[in-house]
Amino acid sequence: MADKDFEKPDDGDEVLGAEGSEANASDPAPQGDQAETDAADELTIEDILGAAQSDEAAVADAPEEEHDLLLDLKRVQAEYANYRRRTEDQREVELARAKGSVAKGLLPVLDDLDRAEKHGDLTEGSALSAIAEKLRGVVTRLGVERYAAAGDAFDPQQHEAIFQAPTPGVTEPTILEVVETGYRLGDIELRPAKVVVAVPAE
Repeated sequence: MADKDFEKPDDGDEVLGAEGSEANASDPAPQGDQAETDAADELTIEDILGAAQSDEAAVADAPEEEHDLLLDLKRVQAEYANYRRRTEDQREVELARAKGSVAKGLLPVLDDLDRAEKHGDLTEGSALSAIAEKLRGVVTRLGVERYAAAGDAFDPQQHEAIFQAPTPGVTEPTILEVVETGYRLGDIELRPAKVVVAVPAE
């Protein structure tokens, strides 16, 4: 009676079960797990070049094949370091050039604000005064500096003399009046200062 109650699965069930098991075993790993494995196996350039760092004695004592390989890797390391440095330098130059281009476009507006201030149009609390303050703040944040003031020593490398006025008591060329303010951005001169120069009287 017990033998009748126990039913052995037919051959069809066994085949289906085996196929299902094989299918499960051959299924690829989840995509996320595979990506993590690939990322773990991937070496960066820094990893490869770091392995090439060794002292001269280690390179000299290495077998011929390894010796040549180490020399090649050290050469690649030097070339990569030079390339990275040139890229960084070029990036800084391009950034400064872009800032300078923006700042140059604002210089005529700054000149207008200076003239308005001299004529008393930038009264404190006025709308124009608030706009001038904001614009000058933007220029300052860009790193733009203004230079040249009456009484400063005249420097032909920075100042453009539009007139020389012989002045008694003056012993060396001195800025008498600033006609147009000079601006610079770091080491880049955006515009030289145009000035009237007081020179010693003969």
